[in-house]
Amino acid sequence: MGYKQEFQPLSREDTITVLLYRAGIVLSSIIIAGLAYLSMLDRALLSLSADIFIPGLYVSVGMSVFFIHLYIRKFKTYLKYLYFVSLGCLVALLFIGKGSLSGALTREPYISLLLLPLSGCLGFVAVKEAFCFQFVEGYLLAMIMPVYLLLISSGILSYAGASYGLVLIAVLLAIFTLRKVLTPLAWDIGDKSEYH
Repeated sequence: MGYKQEFQPLSREDTITVLLYRAGIVLSSIIIAGLAYLSMLDRALLSLSADIFIPGLYVSVGMSVFFIHLYIRKFKTYLKYLYFVSLGCLVALLFIGKGSLSGALTREPYISLLLLPLSGCLGFVAVKEAFCFQFVEGYLLAMIMPVYLLLISSGILSYAGASYGLVLIAVLLAIFTLRKVLTPLAWDIGDKSEYH
């Protein structure tokens, strides 16, 4: 991966999967930006919208997970397993919150640890792009997102601190997304003969 050239013409399937992968990144960025914006406006509004935004984030990250192009199949298999763990955590959040994700996440700070697997999936995507195309913000995102969740779960961050942290993540993700969508589609596929 990471070849900045076209090795073979993209098939229709290649084009569709790359577009779905990138759509997942774009939607994740929009959702996190929306959550960050709402967190700065009003805590109650953020809580109400979390029940819509968080499932959307699971869907968008899932799009990137299932349509990512990796030369090494083991990495993709690992990423899918991590995503399935994150879905199990989503079920746990819904159970804890009696159907309300915001209800679960506002109950106890440590419950936010259930978002770590989802953060790991998005972080994996960011690191893959950082490794392949030198998107430094991808490495930063992969480090900051889990630390952010750990700080929230320990109760160290105030609400204001958590909002500013989410804004930082949203800005880095927006930069990452913009750089990613401006690269040619063929770069995501690379050399098909290298896949194993």
